Amino acid sequence: MSVLRQIFVVGLLAALVVGGWTFAGPMLSEPGDSGETRSRGGSPAAAVVTGVDFTTERIRVEAVGTARAQRSATLYAPTAGEIEAVNFTSDAEVQQGDVLLELDREAEELAVQLARVRLTDANRIVKRLSSLSKSGAVAQATLDDALTTLEAARIELKQAEVALSDRFVVAPFSGRVGLTDLDVGDRVASDTRIATLDDRSTLLVRFDVPEALLGRVRVGETVSVVPWSSADISAEGTVYDVDSRVDEENRAFTVRARIPNDDDLLRPGMSFRVGLDIRGAEHPRVPEVAIQWGGDGSFVWAVSDGKATRVPVTIVQRQEATVLVDGAIARGDLVVIEGLHRMRPGSPVEIISADSIVPRTVPARLEGAGS
Repeated sequence: MSVLRQIFVVGLLAALVVGGWTFAGPMLSEPGDSGETRSRGGSPAAAVVTGVDFTTERIRVEAVGTARAQRSATLYAPTAGEIEAVNFTSDAEVQQGDVLLELDREAEELAVQLARVRLTDANRIVKRLSSLSKSGAVAQATLDDALTTLEAARIELKQAEVALSDRFVVAPFSGRVGLTDLDVGDRVASDTRIATLDDRSTLLVRFDVPEALLGRVRVGETVSVVPWSSADISAEGTVYDVDSRVDEENRAFTVRARIPNDDDLLRPGMSFRVGLDIRGAEHPRVPEVAIQWGGDGSFVWAVSDGKATRVPVTIVQRQEATVLVDGAIARGDLVVIEGLHRMRPGSPVEIISADSIVPRTVPARLEGAGS
């Protein structure tokens, strides 16, 4: 090849390079994110949005609880004596004031009769001396002594009646009485256990809550209980009271729940699986599909004044198909749930209804592709 031909070929190639750069240069020199540029200067990106609402954070506490009757008492005889009658059977329902046990009381009954005789006699003497004192036949000192004797007789009668009442063991409140090992003829002392009495129409279930939740459990909150012995039985109640201190050994505080027992299916002393939902602070709630992830963490796309805004958020709690978040979101703000891949900061957004989205039809040749 001659030198002139070589120069001609080199010139032709240079001309081709210059011409190609002239036509392709503007396209190649566009910003790297062409999608963002088109979105800002071109047609708005279509997206489906939803409004943000607020709800409270829920913390589920599960613990083991033990039940006791709302009112419970262990019965003892007020004084020693021999049993004359046992007027109850195990698990019998009794009413307040019912006589459950009778002790021998002959001496006490005689003491009451004697005190009444003395009171009657002292009263008669006072009346006679009072009438004589009006005429001056009796000194005032004598009448005063008679009045003192009358008052002492009244006190002696009350003491005798109290001693007689101590020969009976009565129900202090209505409830169910328990087992007893005592029979007629047994001799009891004041420290002899007779039986237990429980008002189990309502149970108090005691359980422990971790120290971290101190101050967040409120009286009146709903509690669910299920007996460990029978998962088929469940009941609901409310928090009755909360302890004023934290146990330094297990770092927990005690809570008691009041559980209605109208069907009488539950018993004092039973153990329960206790569930308690504690409500915390309010947070914005968004659908799970609205949450996006980037290099700096999670975020959502919000629409304000028709433009997309990237809002960083922190996930607080997941609740079913929604997520509680912490971020610069106000009640009623719009967040994108469909069309997320088209979003760019500041790009215009066309809000469309979810009903207007027509599902793409699967081609016939793809139907049954898995077979």
